[in-house]
Parts: sequence; C-alpha cells; structure tokens
Amino acid sequence: MTTVILGLSRYVLAFFFALYTLHCFLGFSSGNEEERRGTAILQALFLILIHTGGFTVLYFKTGDPEVLFFCALQEVLFIGYMVLMRILYPGCSRLLINNMCLFLALGFVMLNRLSPGDHLRQFVIAVFSLIITLPLPYLTGRIKELWRYTYAFGISGIVLILLVAVLGQVTRGSRLSISIAGVSFQASEFVKILFILFLSGILSEDCFFGDSRKDRELRSINAVISGIFALAYVSIMVLSRDLGGAAIFFMIYVFMLYFALKKPWILPAAAVAGAVGVFLAYKLFPHVRNRFLAWRDPFSYIEGQGYQITQSLFAIGTGSWFGMGLNDGSPDKIPIVTRDFIFSAIAEELGCIFAVCLILVCISTFLMFINAAMAGTDPFFRLLALGISVSYAFQVFLNIGGVTKFIPLTGVTLPLVSYGGSSLLSTALMFAIIQGITAREGML
Repeated sequence: MTTVILGLSRYVLAFFFALYTLHCFLGFSSGNEEERRGTAILQALFLILIHTGGFTVLYFKTGDPEVLFFCALQEVLFIGYMVLMRILYPGCSRLLINNMCLFLALGFVMLNRLSPGDHLRQFVIAVFSLIITLPLPYLTGRIKELWRYTYAFGISGIVLILLVAVLGQVTRGSRLSISIAGVSFQASEFVKILFILFLSGILSEDCFFGDSRKDRELRSINAVISGIFALAYVSIMVLSRDLGGAAIFFMIYVFMLYFALKKPWILPAAAVAGAVGVFLAYKLFPHVRNRFLAWRDPFSYIEGQGYQITQSLFAIGTGSWFGMGLNDGSPDKIPIVTRDFIFSAIAEELGCIFAVCLILVCISTFLMFINAAMAGTDPFFRLLALGISVSYAFQVFLNIGGVTKFIPLTGVTLPLVSYGGSSLLSTALMFAIIQGITAREGML
C-alpha cells in the first residue's frame, strides 16, 4: 500500500500545484474583498498540502523522523508569517505572501532531499530573514523622503562592490563573496537594492520636470549622472567576473531609464550595447568562452565544460511530465545542484508540469510587482517597484534559461528556491519593500 501511495504522490503534488497556480491568476480577476480572501485561503491550503506531501514522501523514503519535525516547524513559520503580515499590514498583497512562502517551501523540500545540511542552514536563514524584514513594509510606507539619500545609496553600493573586487573570495573564476567576522555573503545581492534605490531617487526627479529648456537640461544632467553610476557598477562587476550580476544591473538600469524618460531609442541602444558587452566578455574571459561553447554544443564537451548543462538536460528529460518521484531521481549528478540547478532537480523528480507551474507562479509574482509599480502615485516608489520587478524577473530568466540551455549559464540562483543565504535575504528584502509600497497605495 505504501508503495502505491508513494507512486501516486507525484501526480497528487502536480495536481495541488496546478490548483495553486490557477488561483494565482484568479487572484488578479477577483472582484471583491471576500473573493480575494477566499482565493488566498485556498492558495494557503494548497501550499500546506504541497509542503506536507513533499516531506511525507521524503519521510517514507528515508525513514528519518527529523523530516517530519522540520515539516511541522516550517509550517508553523509559514502560517505565523501569513497571519502576522495580515494583522500588521491589512493592505498588503496576500498573493505575494503566499508565493513567497511557496518558493521557500519548495526550496526546503528539495534541499532536504538533496543536502540536509544545506536545508538546515537555509531554514535558519529563512527564519532570520522573515523576522528582520517584518518591520520593513511599515518603514517603506512611512519614510516618505528616501530620495534625499540618493547619492548615499549610490556611493555605498560602489564601495561595497569595490571591496568585493579587491578582497573578495574567488568562486568558479569570479569574485562573488566577501567574509566579515567569519560570515561570508555575496555583496552584489544587497548592492542591487542600493542601486535600485539610487536610480529611483535620481530618475524620479525627471517626473517633475516640464518641457522648458531648463527642465530638459536638468533631465539630461540626471540621465548622464545615472549613466555614469551605472557604468561604474557594471564595470566593477565585470572586472570581478561576476557577469551574471553585471547583466542584472545593466537590465535594471535600462528599464528604469526607459520607464522614467520614455524615450523609444533607449531599448534598441541598450540592445546594441549589450551585444557589444557580450562580445567583449567572450573575447576577454576564458570562463565566458567555455560557457558559450558549452551552451552552443554541450554534448561535444560532455566530459568538460559541457558536463553541467548536459546533466541538467538529462535530468529535465528524464523527469517527463510527472517526474521520477522525490528521492527516486539522480539530480545529485549535477554539480552545484542546490544553487544553480535546483530547477533541473525539480523537473526531474516532480515533473515538467510541476516545473512549468513554478514558472507560472514566478510570472504571477512579477505581475504583482508590476501592479505595484503601475498603480503607485509617488514617482520614487513607482520606480523602486519597477526596479525590483526587473531584477526579480531577469534573475529568474537567467537561472531557468541557463539550466534549460535557452541561454548560456550565468551562475545566478533561483530566488527563494535555490540554496544561498545572501540571495534569500536580499529577495526577502525586496518582497518586503513591495509589500510596503502595496500597503501604502492600498492595493490588495
């Protein structure tokens, strides 16, 4: 009987996740408060069922009682966070609360299956992150003059990434992290928030300018200053060989500049600049060339630089529609699976339907971020929400696009799902800022 139940579990998990995903989009069309509340409650129920189902399967597969202990502990965390957020911030987005908890739940299930040690560390970091970000929506809604610290944000970010460029630890050919008092963290994850705050401050001024000659001059000066800062950020990250991070910073700048100035030439000019940057990176950095060769024809380099991507493709293909079942696949054959390739592990063991639903939930999250940007009335907070939206969407694209061979690998994590304390905390900060903007504008 147990064997039959475990065999059916992959279909049941896919079914619950499909229902959760459906309710993500039903939440956008709900006409009144009661409907939205009902949709959110159903979502939370499906989330708990997915999380409980995943850990129950792992318990039967491993026989380890600690699995059930962590399952219960995490569900207390999720329910407590949902309740606290709704009590403290009645105007916050239920969809974002549920999605954030869902991403964490999926990450916990997969990390417990792949690396119990990483799972424990991720859980501790998640608790810490949710606690310290809990007051942030209140602060976002109450601090009305963040734009006054525009240059402080911009300069602080440059100083931080310069420290990493000089003193950082080299990981897979890139200087990504720095250690302070024995604690290692990836500074670029937090610097991108400072970068978004800086751009929001300097570009939001353009929204107040008219069409007089003086106003056009002021707008041009701000655009030039923002461009100089953006060039400094991207250049330092390229010199640190953090090209995935540099790409995210570049896209944040391009779309925030376009949103602020509404000049049609910005996007094609950015496309040309991006193409030139990719060409130079290919010529200058051997590890970029290796990734490009592995992307173009991974099976010709399967014993070397193409090993990761080929194993990722094997995993996704093996999973088929409903997956091999938790603990029945071989995702551990993929190097660094808990960080860069956790999407491949999900596709292998939980199936492509489950993986597609995950992509759709990421899209619904991005749409909610964009809602906050478009519905806002304050130019600074509108740009802030837009910058966070672009950062989140492009990071998801780089991760999933890389592991599915749609684009070359960049080495970025899948937000809230992959293992990584810096990524988890910075993403929690961004979700909290968006919740503050949402509550500030009275959106649900």
